[in-house]
Amino acid sequence: MATRNILVLNCGSSSLKFALLSQAHSTPLLAGQAERLAGPQATLHWWQAANIRQRRELPGADHRAALQALLPLVEAACGGGLHGIGHRVVHGGEQFTQSCLIDARTLAAIRETVPLAPLHNPANLLGIETALALFPDLPQVAVFDTAFHQSMPEHAYRYAIPERFYREHGVRRYGFHGTSHRYVGRRAAEITGLSPGDSCWLSAHLGNGCSTCAIVDGQSRDTSMGLTPLEGLVMGTRSGDVDPNLHSHLARTLGWSLTEIDHLLNSESGLLGLSGLSNDMRNLEQERARGHRQATLAIEVFCYRLAKSLAALFCALPRLDGAIFTGGIGENSPLVRARTVAHMGLLGLVVDETANARCVGGVSGAINAPGHPRLLVIPTNEEQQIALDTLALLDSSAS
Repeated sequence: MATRNILVLNCGSSSLKFALLSQAHSTPLLAGQAERLAGPQATLHWWQAANIRQRRELPGADHRAALQALLPLVEAACGGGLHGIGHRVVHGGEQFTQSCLIDARTLAAIRETVPLAPLHNPANLLGIETALALFPDLPQVAVFDTAFHQSMPEHAYRYAIPERFYREHGVRRYGFHGTSHRYVGRRAAEITGLSPGDSCWLSAHLGNGCSTCAIVDGQSRDTSMGLTPLEGLVMGTRSGDVDPNLHSHLARTLGWSLTEIDHLLNSESGLLGLSGLSNDMRNLEQERARGHRQATLAIEVFCYRLAKSLAALFCALPRLDGAIFTGGIGENSPLVRARTVAHMGLLGLVVDETANARCVGGVSGAINAPGHPRLLVIPTNEEQQIALDTLALLDSSAS
């Protein structure tokens, strides 16, 4: 079979991230993003295998114009041989338990989930519809962040509220970052010589958005995010778990609207809110080293809450084969990993300082002290997982 090339698209409301992956190469042939779309400063950034970074101004360009500008770059990078497109879709509700080929029924079902992800799914749909218009004869696949977590048992995904809200309105825990957790869980099994179908992991995806997951035999058994990506850990600008009555308290005492409270908890909280400085862990670590009290506090809260979440997920595991750190922070912050594990000594987890310091900048490996449970740093690759899902569906549709 000839080498196949897959274009992976991740569409936001004003952005379009892309990666062109080939079965013949371990790194993308082309990757980048278009940002500030529909505005006067719209720009296309891209880099290729040689890591030569380029940019092109696209004043006023929308998603369709950005894809049209991208098309010649894709065709040149893959020699005109594009075989399919994989789309990241944030929310698949209960309809989608795995990735699927996109057709009219798939589009209708994604539209039905818009109330569950009003900030994300409309943008994902826009990217799909634009790509379908530009590539009408090319197979296209939807890969859902929530699909991996559809294996959670009911006692893990239900909220303790009246049944009718679940039955009539779909109010339950869905979880996100499923593509990343699935990828690193499988990689952890490969690295350690275990079977993905017979191994148990705790996974921490740590970036601007953060979540944990208990993975048993290749399936999600519980996760920290819920109905929305706001539930769970402290994140870059999201608060994570707060007292549910905080909404009514702020409305009653400050007269705030739901819109104002949602903006506070999603965009002004987390590391940014605690530190008063930044949502970027790199900046906070620099300020911590200078003795900045709020930056230090933000990091400590982040790590303590992460440790609490990982410890809680032990309930979902029959055994522990190891814990995984991934995502921008998980892959690049020895400090966060060490501070988090320090809270979990009662569970036998201990970091090897030398190994921990070595695992940055894409370097993977074990960071646990000898004789203690595995602690692994594994760079995630959601684009590759989306491409693999797309290829698998192309194969199954052809057979």
